[in-house]
Amino acid sequence: MVHVLKNDAWQVGLLPETGMSTAFGKVNRGGVFVDFMRPTPETSYAHPSDCASYLLVPWSNRIKDGRFVFRGKHYQVRINAPDGSAIHGTAREYPWTVIHADEDRLSARFDSRDHGGAHAPFAFSARAEFRLEGPRFSNTLSVKNETNGPMPAGFGHHPYFQRCFSSADDAVLLEIPCTESFELEACIPKGPPVAIEPRLDFRAMRPLDPSAKLDDCLTGRISGAPIRIAYPKSGLAISFELDPLFENVVVYVPPGKTYFAVEPVTNANDGFNLYERGIRGSGVFVLEPGEERSATFVWNVEA
Repeated sequence: MVHVLKNDAWQVGLLPETGMSTAFGKVNRGGVFVDFMRPTPETSYAHPSDCASYLLVPWSNRIKDGRFVFRGKHYQVRINAPDGSAIHGTAREYPWTVIHADEDRLSARFDSRDHGGAHAPFAFSARAEFRLEGPRFSNTLSVKNETNGPMPAGFGHHPYFQRCFSSADDAVLLEIPCTESFELEACIPKGPPVAIEPRLDFRAMRPLDPSAKLDDCLTGRISGAPIRIAYPKSGLAISFELDPLFENVVVYVPPGKTYFAVEPVTNANDGFNLYERGIRGSGVFVLEPGEERSATFVWNVEA
């Protein structure tokens, strides 16, 4: 069942039973609420990958071949992507328990131990909170180590947005203040981050090329600088304010589609293996038993 958060600026549909995913995100334009995020067909409400956004816990993006090493010990996790990787964590595949819900806030919890380990090598729990405050829509996510030893961890969000907002000629402009990116082979980093190349350089706001095909991990985010999405014809501009823990930003632009994704994530693609190899920029953090880490990002309607 969808739970709707709403105020004068936003309408957000949330799906706790579908991995705490988001069904839709609409903004008020002249008294009419219009889809800013890619809307989810009601027939797809049970499928997180079809949703407007979903959560990535306890890692984001890929683990190559579903295998990683942590402090010398080898781990195998379930492969769940066509490319043979383990992708986007596991918590999106299970229902979350709602702790509080009203018109402007919903909080929920997930515990892998309630689901037979939830295909994760370490027991963990997670909390999510979604809150509306005027033009600001905040998303807080955390992960906690529920084992008796240390565990590597990461998390993130996978929101999709419309390439065009109110009409076909109201095409998106994008600004991402990142100075570096990873050179990827089959979406897996070859090594440490390098200076950002022109095709990925969105430090100055610019149009998203209609023919663009991107699936890249950006890093070196400029402290305090927001990500911005704007649609010049409608005058809509929305900024993303990210906590420092979101070290990486994945940009996914599938060819021929009406949507794209800008994903605030803590860890880089294949981050667990980068961390074990001592490669800069992995974004992975290690949680001791009982330790919890959280981070917030905020969407703010500027105009």
